[in-house]
Amino acid sequence: MGLSGLFLCVYLVVHLAGNLMLLKKDGGVLFNQYAMYMEHFWVTQILEVVLFLGFFIHIIDGIILTFQNKSARPVKYAVNNPSENSSWFSRNMGFTGSIVFFFLIVHLKNFFIDQRFFEKHSSMYQAALDVFSNPYYALLYVFAIAVLGLHLNHGFQSAFQSIGFNHPRYTRWLKLFGTLYAIIIPVGFIIIPIYLSFCGGMSCPH
Repeated sequence: MGLSGLFLCVYLVVHLAGNLMLLKKDGGVLFNQYAMYMEHFWVTQILEVVLFLGFFIHIIDGIILTFQNKSARPVKYAVNNPSENSSWFSRNMGFTGSIVFFFLIVHLKNFFIDQRFFEKHSSMYQAALDVFSNPYYALLYVFAIAVLGLHLNHGFQSAFQSIGFNHPRYTRWLKLFGTLYAIIIPVGFIIIPIYLSFCGGMSCPH
């Protein structure tokens, strides 16, 4: 669970770096070149399979661990203030993960399936403009990415602990880095639909 989670954390950095090309005011030229490269280069095709396996493993492990935790504690502990014993993030990883999983299905349908198999849009850049022009999807995207930030805030730190990287000297800095990661990555993704909604195409100045 920890290893697959860290693998996906690395993927999010790479994915965000590519998506930020949408902000360049060139009519989508750079982003479309990037998208075509990622789609046809044989190395990225292999990594794409590895990525789907990473998602699958992480999701299945999450479901198994959630049921194991519930079965191990059929009766909840009698505590007056659960927040004093664990963080909100750790108690709701299954909930936040479920929301992210639902969004992932919708997101893959709108971009990966519609464009890769049906070529619903003239280009991947146009797909982004068309999809984010739907206010309902844009709101869902922002909400889901915000929830992803909550999921990452605990998941990033616990992943290192689960693989044994836990020492009093490093824990404080690891938590700080994890919190910054859980803020910067979602903010980076959220900027994109907001920017495209107001400055899509070539309507805004450089």
